[in-house]
Amino acid sequence: MASAAQWVSGARPRTLPAALSPVLVGTGAAVGAGSGSAVRAVLAGLVALALQVGVNYANDYSDGVRGTDAVRVGPLRLTATGLAPARHVKRAAVLSLALGCVFGVVLVALAGTWWLLAVGAAAVVAAWTYTGGPRPYGYAGLGEVFVFVFFGLVATLGTTYTQVGTVGAGAWAGAVSIGALACALLVVNNLRDVPTDTVAGKRTLAVRLGEVSTRRLYTALVLTPFVAVVVLAVITLEPWVLLGLLALPLALAPLRTVGRGARGLALVPVLGATGRLELVLAVTLGVGLALG
Repeated sequence: MASAAQWVSGARPRTLPAALSPVLVGTGAAVGAGSGSAVRAVLAGLVALALQVGVNYANDYSDGVRGTDAVRVGPLRLTATGLAPARHVKRAAVLSLALGCVFGVVLVALAGTWWLLAVGAAAVVAAWTYTGGPRPYGYAGLGEVFVFVFFGLVATLGTTYTQVGTVGAGAWAGAVSIGALACALLVVNNLRDVPTDTVAGKRTLAVRLGEVSTRRLYTALVLTPFVAVVVLAVITLEPWVLLGLLALPLALAPLRTVGRGARGLALVPVLGATGRLELVLAVTLGVGLALG
């Protein structure tokens, strides 16, 4: 039977800062527009955290029952290791996603944007069918597309919209930036798992592209936010958004590691470094948008 510490580890707490990143940027854009709301920002954060935990448990369950986690380098897997019965992991996933829905309904009710319930429902379906269901899109190389849409565009723009009622150039630039780094996290995670995913028949984008192209894709995704920040500063003539460039030094080490051909366990630190990069970018860019 899994201990409380193992359940916490199975929730993959290191992914949670990345879940908060779009909320930080979206709230910064809202404050910059003069309509920031602490209550709605907190609710958006709770939605993001609950959905992220739900996704993590759902992936643990679905990959575990399919057998694709039988041999895997990375965080603890509750289902594959037998530490927890599959039905218990599934229940944890459902409860986490349901909790996210509750927070989402409260947020939508406060904002009066009821049409966002449909977007939220789509996010929950996407969370489950990433590795669950009869035809999981994560096994077909589409994971990055959905991560960019839901953990980048939807999460960031949704946070701003529920506070302001509209989204501007800053929110869009932030959404693209956060979406790119969220994709970079998934790309390096799948790059690490290419050998085992290939054997298991899991055709992730990394498996389809091959290692060389996947490393190039990671580089492009990590650099995208800094290009977006500069373009935004030029378009809006707001120098404060350039605060986002303060995160650039944190990109150098993971880019160097991936570019030099690291594999397996050597890529695990890159996951942490990319997560920290996303969080620091979210804070610096969020502050820049708020001041702008």
